[in-house]
Amino acid sequence: MSKQFSRHGILFIISAPSGAGKTTLVETLRQTANLFYSVSCTTRAPRSGEIKGEHYQFLSNADFRARLEAGDFLEHAQVHGDHYGTLREPVLTNLKKGVDVLIDIDTQGAATIRNCDDPIIRQALTDVFIMPPDLDELLRRLRKRGTETEEQIKRRLETAAREMELWRDYRYTIISGSVEEDLEKFRQIMAAEGYLSRRLI
Repeated sequence: MSKQFSRHGILFIISAPSGAGKTTLVETLRQTANLFYSVSCTTRAPRSGEIKGEHYQFLSNADFRARLEAGDFLEHAQVHGDHYGTLREPVLTNLKKGVDVLIDIDTQGAATIRNCDDPIIRQALTDVFIMPPDLDELLRRLRKRGTETEEQIKRRLETAAREMELWRDYRYTIISGSVEEDLEKFRQIMAAEGYLSRRLI
């Protein structure tokens, strides 16, 4: 009698310093079939062009606190006075259905999820760090965006330098090249993880 194999979903975490090209990579990956993108919650106000449910789930401080007290978040953090968090339920629901999940998160959030005591999360986790070739290249990319002042760029570079020291905490590190190269490398990781024998049930 032949066995019909299946597997739980894989939880792909992607982290990168600001300016490393993560946003463009994630926007492209979100078009992947059978991949659920986890939209983070935040208490900050929407920026121009941001759409609720697509870029963030925008919550009031009271709503965020209520969800936090209810244990609804897989991870959460406070950044520049605003709260951010990843909802646990949609991640677990999709993983159990065999749907892969993508979370775009900073190094702090990634560390929290790594230490999660949920066996499904721990079994599913695959974390990937997008590493700029060097800080000079990151500076060039940030200036090319033209969205920040020199003072803001300086702060982002200082944060990036700290984040780049954490690349060894991740299972995979992609040295960033072009968007196409980064996308191809990430898809190779997705394929390899999908073929792991331990994932079959």
